[in-house]
Amino acid sequence: MAAPPCAFSPRGCRLFASSGPDGRLRVWDTAGCRLQHEYVPSAHLSAACTCLAWAPAGARQPPSKDGPQRKKRKSEVGEVDKQLDILAIGTAVGSILLYSTVKGELQSKLDGGHDSRVNCVRWHQDSCCLYSCSDDKHIVEWNTQTCKVKCKWKGDNGSITCLCISPDGKMLLSAGRTIKLWDLETKEVYRHFTGHATSVSSLMFTTVKPMNESKPFDGITGLYFLSGAIHDRLLSVWQIRSDRKEKNAVMSFTVTDEPTFVDLTVSEVKEEPVKLAVVCRDGQLHLFEHILNGYCKKPLTSNCTVQIATPGNDGDSTPKPVPILAAAFCTDKQSLLLVYGNTLQPIIEKVVKTPVVNSDTKVLVPGIPGHSTAVKTPASGKEKKKNKRKPGETEESIEKRLGALDIDVSKVKTPGGLPQTDSFAVLLVQGLESNDAEILNKVLNTRKENVVKNTVARMPIHAVIPLLHELTKRLQGNPYSASVMVRWLKSVFTLHASYLSTLPDLIPQLGMLYQLMESRVKTLQKLCRLHGRLFILVTQVAASQTVQEVPEVNQTAKLVYEDDSSEEEGSDDEMIADKDSDENWDEDEEKEEQSDEQDMTVEKEINGDSDLEPENESEEE
Repeated sequence: MAAPPCAFSPRGCRLFASSGPDGRLRVWDTAGCRLQHEYVPSAHLSAACTCLAWAPAGARQPPSKDGPQRKKRKSEVGEVDKQLDILAIGTAVGSILLYSTVKGELQSKLDGGHDSRVNCVRWHQDSCCLYSCSDDKHIVEWNTQTCKVKCKWKGDNGSITCLCISPDGKMLLSAGRTIKLWDLETKEVYRHFTGHATSVSSLMFTTVKPMNESKPFDGITGLYFLSGAIHDRLLSVWQIRSDRKEKNAVMSFTVTDEPTFVDLTVSEVKEEPVKLAVVCRDGQLHLFEHILNGYCKKPLTSNCTVQIATPGNDGDSTPKPVPILAAAFCTDKQSLLLVYGNTLQPIIEKVVKTPVVNSDTKVLVPGIPGHSTAVKTPASGKEKKKNKRKPGETEESIEKRLGALDIDVSKVKTPGGLPQTDSFAVLLVQGLESNDAEILNKVLNTRKENVVKNTVARMPIHAVIPLLHELTKRLQGNPYSASVMVRWLKSVFTLHASYLSTLPDLIPQLGMLYQLMESRVKTLQKLCRLHGRLFILVTQVAASQTVQEVPEVNQTAKLVYEDDSSEEEGSDDEMIADKDSDENWDEDEEKEEQSDEQDMTVEKEINGDSDLEPENESEEE
């Protein structure tokens, strides 16, 4: 989920504008932390605000949508110029709104430039020019006086997510994933830079003059600029050089999570360091201070980390973190404006660099939230302990030093009783830097997926490569630990893929791990076949054993009972039945013969042969 767009006004950060998830634009007065304006776009549900940009100091007022107005007096014009703050609002449908915080109303609307979501808007030093980029791959130059497109050109083969104008106003930086430097007069690419593995979310110049003052300055050569990308915990610094060979970053700053808001103080002279304030998605603020003087191989860590938390309740001593939404340097470059809490009702406070510490102050130990210890002031009349050891005296162990801090870990409650991933990350970094096998064994032998993932996510960027080397060494020395080490490797490659892809010497650094994985994968197919055959053999042996163990069943009858009387009676009945059937057969034959004789006598009587006797018949013959 993308962070809600927000921006400080250029005149001493007097106003703070933010667009919440409800689609409303709110403008806050930073001095009194009160809501000054609230604007509800007519189509705020379909045209959500995607980006914000305040007009630079001295900007001329765009024409009102109501048409020309009466001519104002000189006193009125001067008063308005002091108060005028125009806010450009990019929307998801491709239009750009110009909102006046003085009048509290919409001044004008810029249409017809983009066909898709507006990702970034930037004002030119010239008051009436505005630049915008979109998902439609184009960059548009607007004339805010006429509210029409001045120029439009294709900036990339993909979405363009960020813009930045050079200090002299003659060059324009645009970025999708790769970064391009454009000549605004000819609209041609002046330089190409490698960029990031993901879409660039922040882009800004860090210097206004080159560090090498011996060469003539053409307005752009020798300047540094900063870039950050989504899902990338590394902010890269690039230098614009006269030769076209160098396209990679010259240095980088590492943070704990994806940067959501970045502010910096521009270095105007060679000895002046650049101060950088980076708000991350995890709600922490990282402060950097560095002099840009060329190439630096190792990523730079923050000088200070700010994290806001609520005081713990009586039943629970664990403080709950409050996310920081934005931060900006004040005009003195020594104090900061912090915006934290809820986006709908944020809290705006000004903090100074040096805090006042008294006896009642509790300090959070860095890296382990929830561990707190009171700052003890030295008692009067007692001498301070010196840190020097006497000759022959041994140094105190780390365990004793930690015990001297009086940190009560048992009072810190975590949900579910799980170990704290912050402490694991701190221990892991300490173990990698000191090469302490005991600490590394304690951390790396963890089998809980959630703890491994959170630990890898919270570890600093500069410890990623040492961790991979340590995991490779353990895989080589102890192959049986592969099931545990693979979980760490999976989390590292998943969470730090964008950082690893930016390393130019990644292949030689991970060559040993790659060869080790290849050698194991080659034998996987043979091992699978062997496993299948062994499984069949073991199954057959187990089946034969179960057959042998089953006792044979004797199927011969132990007792047979025969009933003789029933068989004899049955045979007698059969004999009687046979006799009856024969007698019946003879009787049937006799009946048939008698019926035949009767038929013949009847025929004779009819023919008259019945009166003749056999003897008479013979005599007549």
